[in-house]
Amino acid sequence: MSRLVVQQATAALTQLDGWIAVEERRERERRRGEEMRPPPPEWLLQHRLNRKYVDAVHTSDCWAAERGEQCRPINRQQAVEALCHEVPACVHCRPDTVLSILD
Repeated sequence: MSRLVVQQATAALTQLDGWIAVEERRERERRRGEEMRPPPPEWLLQHRLNRKYVDAVHTSDCWAAERGEQCRPINRQQAVEALCHEVPACVHCRPDTVLSILD
């Protein structure tokens, strides 16, 4: 009977080792994915649905910015240029204040 117990314990440990290896691999892949992810943009330019007109400049963490196809990431210089060319600044995140642009 003891040999049966040893076999079952060995099989259970082998199965546990397999599960642990799978979870460690998943965790490594998750960490690598986070490291490889590009940083979020600092600024967003929000377009209307037809993409012909620009609605506003937002900071990247603005809760009022439309996500998806209506917003596209822009760099700091593009945000400054847009605000200088009378694209309105979001009234919630105030990118003009963050960028120190006065009217």
